[in-house]
Amino acid sequence: MKKNKYEIDMCHGTIMDKLVSFSLPLMCSSILQLMFNAVDIIVVGRYNGSQALAAVGATTALINIFTNLFIGLSLGANVLAARYYAAGRDREMSEAVHTSITLALISGILMVFVGLGFSGFALEIMGTPADVIDQAALYLRIYFMGMPFFMLYNYGAAILRAVGDTKRPLLFLAVAGMTNVVLDLLLVIVIPLGVAGVAIGTVASQMVSSILVTWCLHRSEGSYQLRFSKLTMKAVYLKRIFQVGIPAGIQSTVINFSNALLQSSVNSFGSTAMAGYTAANNIMGFLYASVNSVTQACMSFTSQNYSVGEQKRMDRILIDCAVLSAGVSGVLGVGAYVFGSQVLRIYTSEAEVIQCGLQILSITTVPYFLCGIMDLIPGALRGMGHSGVPMILSVIGTVGIRVLWIYVFFPHNRSLDFLFVSYPASWIATILMQVVCYYFVRKECIRHMENERLLFKND
Repeated sequence: MKKNKYEIDMCHGTIMDKLVSFSLPLMCSSILQLMFNAVDIIVVGRYNGSQALAAVGATTALINIFTNLFIGLSLGANVLAARYYAAGRDREMSEAVHTSITLALISGILMVFVGLGFSGFALEIMGTPADVIDQAALYLRIYFMGMPFFMLYNYGAAILRAVGDTKRPLLFLAVAGMTNVVLDLLLVIVIPLGVAGVAIGTVASQMVSSILVTWCLHRSEGSYQLRFSKLTMKAVYLKRIFQVGIPAGIQSTVINFSNALLQSSVNSFGSTAMAGYTAANNIMGFLYASVNSVTQACMSFTSQNYSVGEQKRMDRILIDCAVLSAGVSGVLGVGAYVFGSQVLRIYTSEAEVIQCGLQILSITTVPYFLCGIMDLIPGALRGMGHSGVPMILSVIGTVGIRVLWIYVFFPHNRSLDFLFVSYPASWIATILMQVVCYYFVRKECIRHMENERLLFKND
């Protein structure tokens, strides 16, 4: 099944070493993507002050709300491509690839208009303070101009991950990341454009990464080669992408909506707390990128093995992923807690901002392994083609607990510490529900696995 040095044979041989080989470049890629925003935050925090830092930070939750539905669809493209690739169905693989790229372009263009039209209104609803809302709206509008590039890269990378290639997307993001750093420094320090400068730098870097991943798919040989003359939107592939991708996207969107509500609660403490949350949230973003790379590996490996009926291997994949996720998040979470003060100083030199960031990190970083475990089970079920029930339980557990916390408990104990206890509380509640879900849904998946394989053969 492995056809070149970049691909990984997920259906044969040992598992843990291949999970690490798959996850490590993906982890680095995710961290590099976060570096786009981190560089923005660091540069404006250092050279434009805490108001500019708060303005960029105020956009994070909104960007995630607007984009995660379409990014969730890329997970559907990943699952579908992985199944076709493992089963050796070259024609279907090619058509699925061209449908996915067309979807990426259309959704990216749509997001440009959504971002331009609703950015200011959404910031007002979130209670963004008057002293930062104009800069935050400017950053958002420029950022959303790059959505076609952002979507194209993510869908292209999802296709490469489906065949086990996580190394080339890492190389592309490294080039784009260096572009972002150079442009941020140029457009903030040399040409003082402030938040507009860092937004322009981010859009330019996204354009670079999208061009590189498109070039890679175009130059690839075999079933996932991209030809713009073959771009299409076939209903049969869209349906299968949507079956997995829409629930995943809704889950991410709704969870980020709860984070937007939490952002509103942080906003009530003023711009200093907002700046502290911006820096702390960016650090937590690196933790999430690390555990999410293992979840992505779990989904891709499970999808390929599901398509060839390897039940015992699927079980081993989930166990090994749980060990890997807990180990990675445990080391990084404890490290973020112990060295939190030093890391926060990278973002800002203001003592009050650092203190607010430390309050948040003290509650969220050490138990972060719970977040990794919470995401693994839905990842495995998506790999089997079941995304709806895990989505519902994640929304109930994560969003339900946080909304309850914000509107019922928080008003009686208004502190940053108490507000962010909602994170580990929601992780624990969601894990308990997802374990029960996995037990029953897995039985159903295994019972229908052979039937679905026959369906794919005869489709």
